[in-house]
Amino acid sequence: MQLVIPPAIGALGDVVADCVALVVALAPVVTVVVLVTVVVLVADGDAAVALEVAGVVLVFAAGLAPSVEHAARPTTARAARVTVIPLGQLMSPPHGLWSRRPLEGILPVPHAGGGQRHEGSSRTLAASSRFWLIHDIGRTGTTTMTTAEGDRLEEVKAGISDWRRWGTYLSERAWGTVREDYSADGDAWSYFPFEHAHSRAYRWSEDALAGWCDRDQIICMGVALWNGRDPILKERPFGLTNEQGNHGEDVKEYWFYTDNLPTHAFASMVYKYPQASFPYVDLLATNRNRGQDVGEYELFDALRDEWLQQRYFDVDVEYAKATPEDVYCRITVTNRGPDPAPIHVLPQLWYRNTWSWNPGERAPRITKCGAGSARTSHPALGERWYSVASSTGEVPALLFCENETNRDRVFGAPNTSATVKDGINDFLVHGDRDAVDTSSGSKMAAHVAATLQPGETLTVTVRFASAELGLPFDDAERVLAIRKAEADEFYRAVAADDLTGDERLVQRQALAGLLWSKQFYNYRVRRWLKGDPGQPPPPDARWSSRNSDWQHFAVSDVILMPDAWEYPWFAAWDLAFHCVAVALIDPEFAKEQILVLQQSTAQHPHGQIPAYEWSFGDTNPPVLAWAAWQVYLLDRRHSGAGDRDFLARIYRSATLNAIWWLNQKDSSDRGVFGGGFLGMDNIGVFDRDQPLPTGGELAQVDGTAWMAALIFHLLEMTIELSRYEPNYLFMFGRWLWDAWLVANALEKGSGRVSFWDEDTGFYHDVIENPTGTNSSLRVFSIQSIVPLFAAIAIPTTSVEALETINRCLDDLSRAYEHTDADVRLRLGGGDGSHFMIAIVHPDRLSAMLDRLLDPAQFLSDHGIRSLSRFHLEHPYTYRTNGREYAVGYQPAESDSRMFGGNSNWRGPVWLPINVLFVQALDSYARFLGDGFTVADPAGSDRRVDLATVADDMARRLTGLLVRDGDGRRAVHGDNEYFQTDPHWRDLVPFYEYFDGDTGRGLGASHQTGWTAMVALLLQFRGKLRFD
Repeated sequence: MQLVIPPAIGALGDVVADCVALVVALAPVVTVVVLVTVVVLVADGDAAVALEVAGVVLVFAAGLAPSVEHAARPTTARAARVTVIPLGQLMSPPHGLWSRRPLEGILPVPHAGGGQRHEGSSRTLAASSRFWLIHDIGRTGTTTMTTAEGDRLEEVKAGISDWRRWGTYLSERAWGTVREDYSADGDAWSYFPFEHAHSRAYRWSEDALAGWCDRDQIICMGVALWNGRDPILKERPFGLTNEQGNHGEDVKEYWFYTDNLPTHAFASMVYKYPQASFPYVDLLATNRNRGQDVGEYELFDALRDEWLQQRYFDVDVEYAKATPEDVYCRITVTNRGPDPAPIHVLPQLWYRNTWSWNPGERAPRITKCGAGSARTSHPALGERWYSVASSTGEVPALLFCENETNRDRVFGAPNTSATVKDGINDFLVHGDRDAVDTSSGSKMAAHVAATLQPGETLTVTVRFASAELGLPFDDAERVLAIRKAEADEFYRAVAADDLTGDERLVQRQALAGLLWSKQFYNYRVRRWLKGDPGQPPPPDARWSSRNSDWQHFAVSDVILMPDAWEYPWFAAWDLAFHCVAVALIDPEFAKEQILVLQQSTAQHPHGQIPAYEWSFGDTNPPVLAWAAWQVYLLDRRHSGAGDRDFLARIYRSATLNAIWWLNQKDSSDRGVFGGGFLGMDNIGVFDRDQPLPTGGELAQVDGTAWMAALIFHLLEMTIELSRYEPNYLFMFGRWLWDAWLVANALEKGSGRVSFWDEDTGFYHDVIENPTGTNSSLRVFSIQSIVPLFAAIAIPTTSVEALETINRCLDDLSRAYEHTDADVRLRLGGGDGSHFMIAIVHPDRLSAMLDRLLDPAQFLSDHGIRSLSRFHLEHPYTYRTNGREYAVGYQPAESDSRMFGGNSNWRGPVWLPINVLFVQALDSYARFLGDGFTVADPAGSDRRVDLATVADDMARRLTGLLVRDGDGRRAVHGDNEYFQTDPHWRDLVPFYEYFDGDTGRGLGASHQTGWTAMVALLLQFRGKLRFD
C-alpha cells in the first residue's frame, strides 16, 4: 500500500505524517484512534504530549511492519536522524517509552533499497525498524541531522546515494608543486612556473578558479574570465614563487569562500576581478626588489586607486546539485564600477590529461551536440550532457581545443595535436581562429560576452547532468533556491544558540573555506621517480633524492589541504587540525581523513607518517592520534555512540608511529627526544633540522613533550577500547612505562638534561655539549607550553583501568626505588567523576601562567604569541665559534629566509597551538576546580579560575575574525577599505597566522585548514574537552 502525504509543517506535522502513513498501512481503526488522540491533545494545547504519543505509535507501527512503504516529503520538512537505537532498546531506560525524559523526536530511517530523491517529486522508501534519537552537540538544542543536508550525509554513510562523488575538489594551483617537478635539481617552482600553467598539461592534477570535479578528477569544471585588457585569460589565481616574494610564496588575488555543504549539494564563492589590466609585471618586480624588513606588496597596493573607485567585477559562483549526478553552476558577474565595462565569461569543461602518460590510451571527447550544449563520454563516468545559457539571451559559442601541452610555446618543439591547451586563450586574446575547433576536443569553453553598465549584472548558468534534458534550465532557479535554503537550515542547526549574527557568519565562512579546501591529491612516488612511458626519463639522481625512501607511497584521494593555493598538498600535522574542525559538521569524513595518511600506501612500513610532499621524511608533531581521539569524541557527541572500529584502526597505526618515535627520535634511550623543526619553522635559535654549530645534541622540549602527549592519547584510547575488549588492558603497562620515562625527563631531568628551569619558571631546549656539560637555551616561546598538552582524563567508572594504572605506577616506583614525590606522573582527583594524569604539576602550571598571561610577554589581545614580547628589547643571543645566533620578537613577517621565509613563529599568534592551550586549560580546570585561581592578566588584581581563563582566551582568538565593538575585524588591520566597504567588510579572510600586536592576517590568505578551528572556539568557547 502506498500513501502520498503533502508537506507537513513543523516537527509535530512530520511525526504525525509518518505515523499516519505507517499506521494506515496496518489498520484503519488504529489510524482513527491515533488521529483523534493527537487532535484532542493539540486542541488542549499539549503538543509535546501529542508528539510523544505519535512517536510511540510510530515505534510500534515500524516494529510490526518494517517493510511498509510510505512516501517521503519534500526536504522542506526534515526527519531527525542521529543515533541508531533498535526497537528493543527503545522499550527500556534511558531511551525508552518508560523514561521520564520525553522522546525528543523519533522518526524512521529510509531503507537502503529506497529510491533516489529528486526535489519536488514524491519518492517511495521502505520504513525501517531502526530509529534515530536526537542528541545535542555543543550548546545548540538541535542537531545538523534534522536537516536536508543531514539526510544526505546519512544516505552517503548508508551507501544509498553518492552525494560526495562531485565537489569543489579542484586546487587553485597545480603548477610549482613537487609532483609536477621532473628536474635534476628539485627546483619545483622553476621547473613548472606560472607562465607555463595556461600552455602546459599537468601530469598529476588540475587547477582552476572556482573549480569542480569528480573525486577521481576525471573531468573538471571551472570559470575563466577576460576583461579585454589582460594578456591572458584569468583561468587560475596568480601568485609569486618562494624566490619571487620578499616573504616567500604568496597569492596576489582576492577571492572568498562564502558557503559550502559537506556533500557539496550547495557551494559558493566570490572572486574580485579588476577591470584594469592585471599588474603581473608590477607585482613580480616590486616584490622581488623589496627586502625582508618591509611588508609584502599586494594587489590592493598595485591597483589602489582602481579599488577605491570600485573598478572591479564581483564574480559570484554557485554550485547546486539537483541530484548526486546533476549539478547547476550559476556565475553572476556584477560591475561595481562607475563606468560601463566589458567582460567575457567562459565556463570551462575539460578532461584531466591521463592519456599522454599512458601509451595506448585515447583522449576522451567533448562533442558539440546542439546550440549551447555538448556531450561527454568516459568509461568511468558514462555519458553526460553540458548545457550553457546566459542572461544576454544569446546562445553561447562553444570553443574546443585539446588539453595537450603547447610544445612549440613551452619547449620550442613541434606540437603533436592540431589544437593545444591554450587554444581558447589564443583565440580570444590574440584573435587566432585556428587555435580552436568548433565541434570537439578534450577541453571546451562556452563564450559569453557583454558590456555591463554600472551596477548591472550578467548571469551565466551551466548544467552538467548524467541525462539528456529537453529543458535543461527549467528547474534552475528552484534548485538553486532550495539548496541555498538548505545550506541556511544546516548552518542554523550547527551553530550554538548563543552565537551572534556575526559569529555565525564567521563560523559559516570558516567551515565553507574548510570544505573548499578538500582537494584531489594524486601522487605515486615510484611512478614519479621512474617517469612515464613515452616521456623523457627523469635524471637518475632522483632515485637517491627527494622522497626516494617512500616508494611505497601511492595516494589518489580527496584530502583536506591547508590552503588551496599556497599549500595545495597535505601536511600531516595541519591535517590533524582540519579533521577536528570538520568533525563539527561531518564526522564520517573526518574519520576518513584521519585514516588517509595511516593506510599502508601512505604510512611508512617503519611507522613514520609522511610529513608533506617536499620531504615525506621530515618530522611533524605526532598529533594525528590527538585528532583521532577528538574526532571520536565529537562523533560520539554527534551520534550518541563512539565508532570503536575507527578507534581500533587508529590505535594500531598510532602505536606503530609511537614505536617509530621511540626508536628514531630518542637517541639516548632516556626519554629525551629531538625531531627537528617539528612544524614551528624558525622558532628555534638554530635550524633544528641541521647539525648544531656547537656540536653535540639538541634536546627539544617540544619534541619530548609531543611524544609524551602521543603516549597519553594512546593511554586514553587504551582505556576506551578496554571497556569493550579487555585484551587492550595489557597495553596499559607498556604506555605507562613510556609515559613515566618521558614525564621524568620533562619534570626532573634525565641524565644531564633538565628542561625545567627553576630560575625562569619555564621549560627550555637544552644543548648537550660534547664536553659533557649542557646549556639551557633560555628562549621564551610557545614550544615550551607543549608539556601542558600531555594531560588526560580517566572516568572513575573505568574501575579496571584505574586499578591497572595504580598497579603499574606501584611497579614503576618499586623498580626504580622512587617515592610518590619522585614520580612526576601522578593521579589527581577532580570533581569525583574523573581522575587526571598530567605531566606539569599545578605549581609549575602557575609559574608558567605568570608569563603566558602577561601582556608584556605572551598575552596579546588576540591570543598567546608564539614568542614572548620580552624578546623585543631583550633578544636571546647565543655565541659560538665566532658567530652569533639571535632570536628576537617579530610580531609580523619573518626577517629571515629560514624554512623559506613564508612563515614566522617568532611573535605572531598561531591558532592551532592556541587551541591546544585552551583545551589544556579546560583539562586542568576540571580537576583543579574553582579553588585554583590565577591573575588574569598577570599582575592584576583580577583572580579567576582556569575555566574563566580558557573562555577569555577563546574570546581573544575569535576576536581575530569577529567584529569588535567598533565594527572592525582585527584580521583586516588598518585597511579602511576592507574594514568599511559594504562589498568587502563581511568577507572574512582566514590567514595562516596573525600579527602578535595588532591581529592583522599574515601568511597564506586561505588557510581555512587550521584557522577553521575558530569554528570550534565559537561553538564551545573554552570548553574544548569533548568528553
